[in-house]
Amino acid sequence: MDNNKETKKRFFLFRWFGRLFGNRNKEMSIFEEELLQSPFRTILQNFYEKKLAMTGLIIFLLIFLLVFIGPGYWKLDLSYSDSTQVNIPPGYNMMDIPEELADKIVTISPGITYGCGVDQEGNVYIWGYTKCTGGIDLANIPQEVLDARIVDVSAGSDHIVALDDAGKIYVWGNTRLQQDQFSTDMLMASRTGMNWDIVQIEASNQFSAAVSSEGTLYLWGNANMADIKVRKAYQGNVEKVALTSFEYVVLMKDGTVGYAGYNNANSVFAAIPAVLEGKKVVDIAATSQTVAAVTEDGQIVVWGNTTNGESIIPEMDSRPKEIYGGRNHYTILCEDGSVYSWGNNTHRQTEVPGSLDNKEVLTVFAGYFQNYAITADGEIITWGLKGYLAGTDDLGRDVFNRMINGGKLTMTVGASSVIISTFLGILFGGLAGYFGGRMDLLIMRLAEVIAGLPFIPFAMILSAVIGSRLDPTQRVYLIMVVLGLLSWPSICRLVRAQILAEREKEFVTAAKAMGVREMKIVFKHIMPNIISILIVTMTLDFATCMLTEATLSYLGFGIPLPTPTWGNMLTGANNSVVIQQYWWRWVFPATLFGICTICINVIGDGLRDAVDPKSNGR
Repeated sequence: MDNNKETKKRFFLFRWFGRLFGNRNKEMSIFEEELLQSPFRTILQNFYEKKLAMTGLIIFLLIFLLVFIGPGYWKLDLSYSDSTQVNIPPGYNMMDIPEELADKIVTISPGITYGCGVDQEGNVYIWGYTKCTGGIDLANIPQEVLDARIVDVSAGSDHIVALDDAGKIYVWGNTRLQQDQFSTDMLMASRTGMNWDIVQIEASNQFSAAVSSEGTLYLWGNANMADIKVRKAYQGNVEKVALTSFEYVVLMKDGTVGYAGYNNANSVFAAIPAVLEGKKVVDIAATSQTVAAVTEDGQIVVWGNTTNGESIIPEMDSRPKEIYGGRNHYTILCEDGSVYSWGNNTHRQTEVPGSLDNKEVLTVFAGYFQNYAITADGEIITWGLKGYLAGTDDLGRDVFNRMINGGKLTMTVGASSVIISTFLGILFGGLAGYFGGRMDLLIMRLAEVIAGLPFIPFAMILSAVIGSRLDPTQRVYLIMVVLGLLSWPSICRLVRAQILAEREKEFVTAAKAMGVREMKIVFKHIMPNIISILIVTMTLDFATCMLTEATLSYLGFGIPLPTPTWGNMLTGANNSVVIQQYWWRWVFPATLFGICTICINVIGDGLRDAVDPKSNGR
C-alpha cells in the first residue's frame, strides 16, 4: 500500500511539473481550453499565433521605443538652422580619408561637408559630400592642379585654394563671385617674384588669403561680402592670418595682433583685448564670428561674437602650443600632445575621443565641423560631423533628428486623441445603451450631428480660427482635443450596440435584483465584457488619429513649424523640385510614418481576429 501511495504521489508531482514546464505546443481541446485558460489568455494565445500581427507588433514597438527614447539622445533645438548644411543627402563619408592619403599626409583642410588633403608626392585628394552648388562639384579637380606638385591646400565654404612647389596658386569650385580673381598687387608679385614666397594660404566664405615669407598679405575674392583690403602699415610684418566669415585678423612678426582691414568702425575684431597688451602671441585662429590668440605664457584670449561658447575655455593640464578654428569651435594642441576642444557641439565637434588619451599627437587639422588628429604612431583619429543618416532639409536641420522628435509628438497626439474619444464614447455609449429612451435618443442624435460634420474641413476651420491665437504648445493641445471631440461617435455607437446586447443577460438581472447601482452595473459589470472589442477599436482609431493629424499638419492647419511632426515634415516636400532632387526629405518621413500606421492596422486586425472565436474555425 505504501508503495502505491508513493507511486501515485510521484505521478501527481510529475504531471503537475509537466503542466507548468512541459510542452505547451500541444493543442488543447475547446473544453480544456475553456476550463484551463482565461478569456484574456486565450486572446493572447490566438494573437501570438498570427505571424503577421506579431511582426507588426514587434516593428511598432521598435518604432515606439525609438521615438520615445531617441529624443533623450538626439536633442532637438527648434531655433537651429545652418545655411552651410542645406539639403545634404544621407551618408557618413565626410571624414573618410582615402587609403592612398592616410599613410603619407602632408596637410588636411576640412570643408563644410568634405575634406581635402595633400600627400608627400604632391597629389590632391577630396572626400565627403563635395557639391557646393547644384552644378559645381569640388571633386572635379582641374587638370593643371593634377599635373602640378601641390604643397598646401585650404578649403573654403564654396571653393578650394591650392599652392604648388613653384609658388603658383590655384582656385576651383564656385568662382562666380570673383573667388578666383586675384588682386592687382598679387598678380604683379607673382609675375616678378618679389615678395612672393608664399608660406600660408587660407580660404573662407567667398574670399581667400595668402601670406609670403617677407610678411606680405594678399587678399582676394568677393569684396562686397568681405573686408579684403589691407592697410599699408601692416604689410611686410605679417606672420599669420586668421579668417572669419567676413573679416580677418593678423599675427605680426613681433608677436602682436592687429586688425589690418578698413572696417575699424564696425568690426568687433578691431578692438584688440587689453589683456594682450605687453604679451607675445605665438598663434592665432578664427571661427566664423570670433578670433582667438595664444600667448607665450599659455593664456588663451577669445574675442568677437562668442554666442556659441567659444569664450568658455576648458582647463588644461599642459601649456597650449597651437590653436585651430572651426566654424563655431576651437581645438587646442598642447605641448604634452594632449588635445582639447570647446565651443558649439551640435555635431559633436568638441567631443575629443577617449582613444586620444595617453597618445602623443603630432598635429591637428581642424575646420568647420571636423577635426583630424595625427598621432606619433601614424594613427588618424577623427571627431565631428561625419554626415547625416537621413540627410538635411532646406534649413540645414537633421531629418533623422526631426523624424525621431516629430514621431514622438505625432504618436502623443494620436494616443491622447484616442483616449479622449474613447472616454467620451464609453460614457455616452454606456448611458445610451443601458438607459435607452429619451437619453438614448438625445445622445444618438448628437452623435449623428457630429458624425455628419465634414471632418477634415471642420478641423481645418476650427484650427485656423482658434489656433491663430495660441502658441505652438497650446496648439498641440488644441489638435488633441479637436481630434478627440470629433472622433467619439463611432465608439459611442459600438459601445451602445454591445451594451444593448449585454443588458438583457442574466448577470445584469441578478445585479439589479441585488440592488447594485445602475452606474456600477454599466461600468463595472457590463463594460469589462466589451473591453476586448474596445481595445481593437482603439488600436485602429490610433492610426486614424495619427493620419488625421498628419493630414492637418501637411495642409498647414495642424501643429506649426518649427515644431516637427511627421505631417508637417512632408509639407516642404509638396513641390516637384524637392520630390526629384531632395528625395530624402520626404521618403524617410513618409516611409517611417507609413510603416507605423500599417503596423498599427495589422495589430488591430490581429486583435479583432483573436477576439472573434470564429477566426479559429470554431
